Amino acid sequence: MKPEAGAPGSLPDRALGAYLGLALGDALGATVEFMTAREIALRFADQGGVHRHIVGGGWLNLPPGQVTDDTTMSLALGRALLEGRRLGRMGDVRLVAEAFVAWWKGRPVDCGNTCRRGIQRFIRNGALSTPPNEGDGGNGALMRNLPVALATLDDDAAFRRISLAQAHFTHNHPHSDAATLGLGRLLRAQLAGADAQDMARRVAQLVKAHPAFRFDPYPGRASAYVVDTVQTVLWAFTRHAGFEAAVVAAANRGEDADTTAALVGMLAGARCGAAALPRHWLRRLAPEVAREVTQQARALVAPFV
Repeated sequence: MKPEAGAPGSLPDRALGAYLGLALGDALGATVEFMTAREIALRFADQGGVHRHIVGGGWLNLPPGQVTDDTTMSLALGRALLEGRRLGRMGDVRLVAEAFVAWWKGRPVDCGNTCRRGIQRFIRNGALSTPPNEGDGGNGALMRNLPVALATLDDDAAFRRISLAQAHFTHNHPHSDAATLGLGRLLRAQLAGADAQDMARRVAQLVKAHPAFRFDPYPGRASAYVVDTVQTVLWAFTRHAGFEAAVVAAANRGEDADTTAALVGMLAGARCGAAALPRHWLRRLAPEVAREVTQQARALVAPFV
């Protein structure tokens, strides 16, 4: 696949880079999800102890290039946002809820427990949000928020409102909220062309505002607990300037590798743009995923081009 985006460095190029980067990281990380870093090194000893090829498999036994709920829930949210824009109801949580229900009824390859509970709650009683819950500190709201960042580039208040509304449909936890907004704002800055120095300053501000996310020294955990996820994402993104190196670093930490690698791919893809993504990975991405990602990225940012 050759990305069909605007000129390198343009908003369409960066937006598509972010969305394709999310999918590529997801497809790479899914192979080693729930493995430890040591297990990965042993499993890929013949490749220097590093997992770096999109080969599928993993606990879900995926075909090469297929993605998990990180990408498919993002696409479901993106469909709801585009439908809301068409109807003059951008960010309508009921549209989001209905999109997630349709996604779930389509038998996705995976669905986290907290996401499943939120969807089933809506089916049962129409609830559009879940009450605050100490058990909702997972990364499910964070992993799917990319379309909101793209759809609200001209409106910071709408970005915050819609991000929290889609998050609280399944996850209502202070760390989840801070992560969803914090990484979303980093993405928005990268889409606007922020340089490395500016991004470093913004990362430092995020950690200062939310010390739980401190990643230096790196604690070494990459679980689905949103604090571990953010620490791993910031560590890999700030330590590696290249897209592939950053995504590989996150994936090889194992644990919730599909999500950490997807989120690093999102940020690093916005940094380099679609035109600079590794072709050998793009050729492996499932064609139907690549097509919808490309269409959504274009449509979501179309009003701002």
